[in-house]
Amino acid sequence: MPPTDRLVPRFAAEPPQEGFPYGRWAETLQAEFLAACLRAAEEADDLDVGEATDITWFPDRTWEARTWIPASTRTTTGVELFGHVSFRPATDEEEADEFEAHAEATDILAEDNPDWRIDVSDHVVGDWRGELGNVADMTLVWGVPLVRGGVTACAELGGITVDQCALAEDRFTLIAPDAYRSDTLEIVLYDGKGHELARESLYAEGDEDEPAQNGDSSTRNVDDVEDAFGAD
Repeated sequence: MPPTDRLVPRFAAEPPQEGFPYGRWAETLQAEFLAACLRAAEEADDLDVGEATDITWFPDRTWEARTWIPASTRTTTGVELFGHVSFRPATDEEEADEFEAHAEATDILAEDNPDWRIDVSDHVVGDWRGELGNVADMTLVWGVPLVRGGVTACAELGGITVDQCALAEDRFTLIAPDAYRSDTLEIVLYDGKGHELARESLYAEGDEDEPAQNGDSSTRNVDDVEDAFGAD
Protein backbone atom coordinates (compact mmCIF):
# COMPACT_ATOMS: atom_id res chain seq x y z
CA MET A 1 0.00 0.00 0.00
CA PRO A 2 1.23 3.56 -0.65
CA PRO A 3 2.31 5.90 2.19
CA THR A 4 -0.45 7.64 4.15
CA ASP A 5 -0.69 11.22 5.39
CA ARG A 6 -2.65 10.12 8.49
CA LEU A 7 -0.10 8.73 10.91
CA VAL A 8 -2.18 7.63 13.91
CA PRO A 9 -1.98 4.58 16.18
CA ARG A 10 -4.53 1.92 15.25
CA PHE A 11 -5.53 -0.94 17.55
CA ALA A 12 -2.87 0.15 20.04
CA ALA A 13 -4.57 -1.54 23.00
CA GLU A 14 -4.84 -5.26 23.59
CA PRO A 15 -8.33 -6.68 23.04
CA PRO A 16 -10.20 -7.74 26.20
CA GLN A 17 -8.35 -10.60 27.87
CA GLU A 18 -10.57 -11.51 30.83
CA GLY A 19 -14.24 -11.98 31.56
CA PHE A 20 -16.08 -9.65 33.91
CA PRO A 21 -14.61 -9.59 37.45
CA TYR A 22 -15.94 -12.01 40.07
CA GLY A 23 -15.01 -13.33 43.52
CA ARG A 24 -12.10 -11.82 45.43
CA TRP A 25 -10.84 -10.03 42.33
CA ALA A 26 -14.19 -8.25 41.99
CA GLU A 27 -13.99 -7.28 45.67
CA THR A 28 -10.55 -5.75 45.13
CA LEU A 29 -11.73 -3.71 42.17
CA GLN A 30 -14.93 -2.76 43.98
CA ALA A 31 -12.98 -1.33 46.91
CA GLU A 32 -10.90 0.81 44.55
CA PHE A 33 -13.92 2.03 42.57
CA LEU A 34 -16.05 2.81 45.64
CA ALA A 35 -13.19 4.79 47.14
CA ALA A 36 -13.13 6.89 43.96
CA CYS A 37 -16.92 7.21 44.18
CA LEU A 38 -16.59 8.57 47.71
CA ARG A 39 -14.26 11.27 46.44
CA ALA A 40 -16.61 12.05 43.55
CA ALA A 41 -19.56 12.34 45.92
CA GLU A 42 -17.65 14.75 48.15
CA GLU A 43 -16.80 16.94 45.14
CA ALA A 44 -20.35 16.94 43.69
CA ASP A 45 -21.66 19.83 45.78
CA ASP A 46 -24.68 20.38 43.52
CA LEU A 47 -25.89 16.75 43.58
CA ASP A 48 -27.52 14.60 46.22
CA VAL A 49 -25.41 11.57 45.31
CA GLY A 50 -26.94 9.06 47.71
CA GLU A 51 -25.52 5.56 48.15
CA ALA A 52 -24.01 3.29 45.52
CA THR A 53 -25.82 0.11 44.49
CA ASP A 54 -24.61 -2.76 42.29
CA ILE A 55 -21.57 -2.08 40.10
CA THR A 56 -21.63 -2.78 36.37
CA TRP A 57 -18.22 -3.68 34.94
CA PHE A 58 -17.12 -3.17 31.34
CA PRO A 59 -14.59 -5.15 29.27
CA ASP A 60 -10.92 -4.71 30.19
CA ARG A 61 -8.41 -3.06 27.86
CA THR A 62 -4.63 -2.93 28.26
CA TRP A 63 -2.30 -0.29 26.81
CA GLU A 64 1.26 0.68 27.72
CA ALA A 65 1.52 -2.19 30.27
CA ARG A 66 -1.53 -0.94 32.19
CA THR A 67 -5.07 -2.35 32.30
CA TRP A 68 -8.25 -0.30 32.59
CA ILE A 69 -11.64 -1.69 33.65
CA PRO A 70 -14.47 0.86 33.45
CA ALA A 71 -17.40 0.69 35.85
CA SER A 72 -20.66 2.41 36.68
CA THR A 73 -23.35 2.31 39.36
CA ARG A 74 -26.68 4.00 39.94
CA THR A 75 -27.18 5.41 43.41
CA THR A 76 -30.20 5.41 45.68
CA THR A 77 -31.01 8.97 44.54
CA GLY A 78 -30.81 8.13 40.82
CA VAL A 79 -27.39 9.67 40.21
CA GLU A 80 -24.93 7.75 38.04
CA LEU A 81 -21.36 7.25 39.27
CA PHE A 82 -19.05 6.24 36.46
CA GLY A 83 -15.32 5.81 36.02
CA HIS A 84 -12.66 3.13 35.96
CA VAL A 85 -10.07 1.17 37.90
CA SER A 86 -6.60 0.76 36.41
CA PHE A 87 -3.62 -1.29 37.48
CA ARG A 88 -0.42 -2.95 36.36
CA PRO A 89 -1.56 -6.44 35.33
CA ALA A 90 -0.34 -9.61 37.01
CA THR A 91 2.57 -11.62 35.63
CA ASP A 92 3.76 -15.16 36.30
CA GLU A 93 5.91 -13.75 39.11
CA GLU A 94 3.82 -10.87 40.53
CA GLU A 95 0.21 -10.07 41.37
CA ALA A 96 -1.56 -7.04 39.92
CA ASP A 97 -0.52 -3.82 41.65
CA GLU A 98 -0.27 -0.01 41.32
CA PHE A 99 -4.04 0.41 41.49
CA GLU A 100 -5.62 3.75 40.62
CA ALA A 101 -9.28 4.68 40.29
CA HIS A 102 -11.30 7.60 38.96
CA ALA A 103 -15.02 8.35 39.25
CA GLU A 104 -17.44 11.15 38.42
CA ALA A 105 -21.07 11.80 39.30
CA THR A 106 -23.80 12.90 36.90
CA ASP A 107 -27.56 13.29 36.79
CA ILE A 108 -27.55 13.45 32.97
CA LEU A 109 -28.97 10.01 32.22
CA ALA A 110 -29.66 8.03 29.07
CA GLU A 111 -33.37 7.60 29.84
CA ASP A 112 -33.77 11.38 29.89
CA ASN A 113 -32.14 11.78 26.47
CA PRO A 114 -34.12 9.80 23.88
CA ASP A 115 -31.97 11.18 21.05
CA TRP A 116 -28.90 9.27 22.29
CA ARG A 117 -28.16 6.11 20.31
CA ILE A 118 -25.16 5.06 22.42
CA ASP A 119 -24.55 5.97 26.08
CA VAL A 120 -20.84 6.85 26.03
CA SER A 121 -18.33 7.85 28.72
CA ASP A 122 -14.67 8.74 28.18
CA HIS A 123 -11.47 9.63 30.00
CA VAL A 124 -8.06 10.59 28.62
CA VAL A 125 -5.43 8.13 29.88
CA GLY A 126 -2.30 9.25 28.01
CA ASP A 127 -1.00 10.82 24.85
CA TRP A 128 0.70 9.87 21.60
CA ARG A 129 3.16 12.16 19.85
CA GLY A 130 2.86 12.25 16.09
CA GLU A 131 4.55 14.13 13.29
CA LEU A 132 5.23 17.88 13.34
CA GLY A 133 4.56 18.14 17.06
CA ASN A 134 0.95 16.96 16.82
CA VAL A 135 -0.30 15.07 19.88
CA ALA A 136 -3.30 12.74 20.17
CA ASP A 137 -5.22 12.17 23.39
CA MET A 138 -5.24 8.43 24.02
CA THR A 139 -8.77 8.06 25.31
CA LEU A 140 -10.55 5.30 27.21
CA VAL A 141 -14.12 5.07 25.93
CA TRP A 142 -16.81 2.78 27.30
CA GLY A 143 -20.53 2.52 26.86
CA VAL A 144 -23.81 0.78 26.20
CA PRO A 145 -25.76 0.79 22.92
CA LEU A 146 -29.30 2.13 23.20
CA VAL A 147 -30.45 0.43 20.00
CA ARG A 148 -30.78 -3.30 19.41
CA GLY A 149 -28.82 -5.56 17.10
CA GLY A 150 -25.30 -4.30 17.76
CA VAL A 151 -22.37 -6.70 17.66
CA THR A 152 -19.25 -4.51 17.48
CA ALA A 153 -18.38 -0.98 18.61
CA CYS A 154 -15.69 0.88 16.67
CA ALA A 155 -13.76 4.08 17.29
CA GLU A 156 -13.30 6.18 14.15
CA LEU A 157 -10.90 9.09 13.78
CA GLY A 158 -11.09 11.06 10.55
CA GLY A 159 -12.95 8.20 8.90
CA ILE A 160 -10.33 5.63 9.93
CA THR A 161 -11.20 2.79 12.32
CA VAL A 162 -8.61 3.03 15.10
CA ASP A 163 -10.06 0.50 17.56
CA GLN A 164 -12.93 -1.95 17.91
CA CYS A 165 -14.50 -4.14 20.58
CA ALA A 166 -17.05 -6.93 20.37
CA LEU A 167 -19.99 -6.26 22.67
CA ALA A 168 -20.00 -8.27 25.90
CA GLU A 169 -23.42 -8.32 27.53
CA ASP A 170 -24.19 -5.16 25.54
CA ARG A 171 -21.09 -3.31 26.82
CA PHE A 172 -17.88 -2.21 25.14
CA THR A 173 -14.56 -0.58 25.98
CA LEU A 174 -12.18 1.14 23.55
CA ILE A 175 -8.81 2.89 23.78
CA ALA A 176 -8.17 5.16 20.83
CA PRO A 177 -6.47 8.42 19.79
CA ASP A 178 -8.66 11.52 19.90
CA ALA A 179 -8.29 15.24 19.13
CA TYR A 180 -5.49 14.67 16.65
CA ARG A 181 -4.91 17.45 14.13
CA SER A 182 -8.45 18.47 13.17
CA ASP A 183 -9.99 15.04 13.80
CA THR A 184 -12.09 13.93 16.78
CA LEU A 185 -13.39 10.51 17.75
CA GLU A 186 -16.74 9.07 16.82
CA ILE A 187 -18.10 5.83 18.25
CA VAL A 188 -19.92 3.66 15.73
CA LEU A 189 -22.10 0.60 16.39
CA TYR A 190 -22.29 -2.16 13.76
CA ASP A 191 -24.44 -5.25 13.43
CA GLY A 192 -23.17 -8.70 12.52
CA LYS A 193 -23.25 -7.92 8.79
CA GLY A 194 -21.22 -4.74 9.12
CA HIS A 195 -24.19 -2.38 8.78
CA GLU A 196 -23.97 0.84 10.78
CA LEU A 197 -26.67 1.09 13.46
CA ALA A 198 -25.65 4.16 15.44
CA ARG A 199 -22.97 6.83 15.66
CA GLU A 200 -22.08 9.19 18.51
CA SER A 201 -19.44 11.90 18.78
CA LEU A 202 -17.57 12.47 22.03
CA TYR A 203 -18.24 16.18 21.58
CA ALA A 204 -21.27 18.43 21.67
CA GLU A 205 -22.38 19.60 18.26
CA GLY A 206 -20.31 22.58 17.19
CA ASP A 207 -17.93 22.28 20.17
CA GLU A 208 -14.78 20.21 19.89
CA ASP A 209 -13.50 21.29 23.30
CA GLU A 210 -16.17 19.80 25.58
CA PRO A 211 -17.33 16.16 25.67
CA ALA A 212 -20.96 15.68 24.68
CA GLN A 213 -21.80 13.11 27.37
CA ASN A 214 -20.42 11.49 30.49
CA GLY A 215 -17.12 11.15 29.84
CA ASP A 216 -5.74 10.52 43.47
CA SER A 217 -6.28 6.84 44.08
CA SER A 218 -6.35 4.97 47.35
CA THR A 219 -6.52 1.30 48.26
CA ARG A 220 -9.12 0.51 50.91
CA ASN A 221 -10.55 -2.64 52.36
CA VAL A 222 -13.82 -3.51 50.60
CA ASP A 223 -15.72 -3.86 53.90
CA ASP A 224 -14.53 -0.43 55.09
CA VAL A 225 -15.59 1.22 51.85
CA GLU A 226 -18.98 -0.48 51.80
CA ASP A 227 -19.63 0.56 55.40
CA ALA A 228 -18.67 4.14 54.62
CA PHE A 229 -20.60 4.39 51.34
CA GLY A 230 -23.51 2.08 52.00
CA ALA A 231 -23.08 -0.15 48.95
CA ASP A 232 -24.99 -3.40 48.70
